[in-house]
Amino acid sequence: MKTSFPTPAFVLTWPALLATASLIHLAALPAAAQAAPPGAIAAQHEHREFEATLLAPWHGEGGRQPDARTFTLSFDYPGLQGRVGARWQLDLLAPGGQPLAHWQGKVTLSGRPLDVTVRWPGQAGGRRPAPGVYRVRMRAGLDDGAEQVDQAWGIGVGATPAPVLPAFSPLPTRGARLQAAPAPSSLPYTVYYGNLHSQTSHSDGGAPLGDCKGAQEPQTAPYGPDAAYPYARDHGLDILMTSEHNHMYDGSDGTDANADPAAARALYQAGLRTAHDFNAAHPGFLALYGMEWGVINNGGHLNIFNSDELLGWEKTGKGELLADTATARSDYAGLYTLMKSRGWIGQFNHPLTGGQFQVDGVALAYTPDGDDAMALCEVLNTSAFSTNDKEGETRRSNFEQACNKLLEAGYHVAFSSNQDNHCANWGASYTNRTAVLVPNGVALTRDSFVEALRARRVFATMDKDAQLVCTANGHLMGERFASSGPLNLKVHFAHAGGKRAAAVAIMEGVPGRGGTVTKLADQAEVTITPAPGPHFYYVKLTQDDGNIVWSAPVWVEQGGPGTALVPIK
Repeated sequence: MKTSFPTPAFVLTWPALLATASLIHLAALPAAAQAAPPGAIAAQHEHREFEATLLAPWHGEGGRQPDARTFTLSFDYPGLQGRVGARWQLDLLAPGGQPLAHWQGKVTLSGRPLDVTVRWPGQAGGRRPAPGVYRVRMRAGLDDGAEQVDQAWGIGVGATPAPVLPAFSPLPTRGARLQAAPAPSSLPYTVYYGNLHSQTSHSDGGAPLGDCKGAQEPQTAPYGPDAAYPYARDHGLDILMTSEHNHMYDGSDGTDANADPAAARALYQAGLRTAHDFNAAHPGFLALYGMEWGVINNGGHLNIFNSDELLGWEKTGKGELLADTATARSDYAGLYTLMKSRGWIGQFNHPLTGGQFQVDGVALAYTPDGDDAMALCEVLNTSAFSTNDKEGETRRSNFEQACNKLLEAGYHVAFSSNQDNHCANWGASYTNRTAVLVPNGVALTRDSFVEALRARRVFATMDKDAQLVCTANGHLMGERFASSGPLNLKVHFAHAGGKRAAAVAIMEGVPGRGGTVTKLADQAEVTITPAPGPHFYYVKLTQDDGNIVWSAPVWVEQGGPGTALVPIK
């Protein structure tokens, strides 16, 4: 039986949270929680940034103009005081990259979301285009040239033949959405679906849906991790990570010179205990508690999944550290080294192609310690401030280009897909999930989760009922191996609801090349002989409803000559 939250009458401060011994069991909270507590207003600093998303329907409208459709560009600037101008352009590209249509315009933002619609009649040069997967690309930025956003989505035009997929016995899941037990021919793993990026009242999240209009002033909203974990579990998730902003444990979005360092450290430990206790009471569900480290301006956010220490750079007026362990603000090289020494594992959150995660002035810069510590890159994020709790959010950001730059820089990262919830709808704003593969018979725990991340046994999906696995000469996605001679790449896909693959792209990149990741093949099984040297390959599969699933890459060190591409019939 699902229950709902009562309307909160007050805000629990950290001492009250520490004193709260029992978990509040909740399932469908925010519909009844319309009143916000005093002081729960939108935070004005950390999330004051330009946002732009593109909605490009996969299918045309049918009828007399079967390929026609309307693209929606959504713009926002949370916490903006006054007005600011932004420019945008939209390009439609043919499967070969040739430009077919171009639109551009300007908007004025005043702190509220703004949508712009662009209709394409489904024609190019007065004719219906040839069937295929076309690309819609949006570029948007402020008038002063700052905060550029670049996103692209594929769309299906005409009747394109569905790719032929190899037979695949789906892997078991906790909810038995695909099957109750592994088939003899399936891989020996169970799939768990989670949301690895969210906030609660321990930082700037946890507001009731009826009053959530962005990030909250830190520690003012009513709902903490003890509300988030049961909500996510009751909404079908297997894993929820509450990733609190590490610099908000003093209760401010700036620095409170009068804050109590002991209180900040105690709140972090309270969150860890809440996760531990919930896991003990609910086997099969994994509650994770940790931090989202860093700042947006001149920085970049990243999650640390398994740190029992609160990291920070802020100090009180007396010079006392408001954390357990000192880390310098925006010193990513130093953070990576600390993470490696502690055995911590991380995720690049909503990365942009320029300006973030700098080392020695270079954005998205590679370091060997960073390569050891960083396992995931968010390829997709739904709107952080969505109030949707029916999995219908349409504002979604695609960060595949930035993730590809990290891969080409030399990082061994798998893709993840999360929601960054700041409202009390943890995992419920859309159907996207990060899926991890844990060996059959091994319990889902923080240790087994971290082990799966270290092995990059992960896929990112916009559909919680999809499975995607890529293999190379029998090696599972996430593996690194040496090879000589032919390389057989194979795509394995399954869907609990019967959805099918509409398009497949096997992508190829070269670590350290500094170029671009390119499509190697549009078939589900190919054999190639790569050029000598390092390569990585991953699969991007589009379902017949337009939702995308990304496999983790596989990394190959190829020896011997040859570059022939031979499709397998």
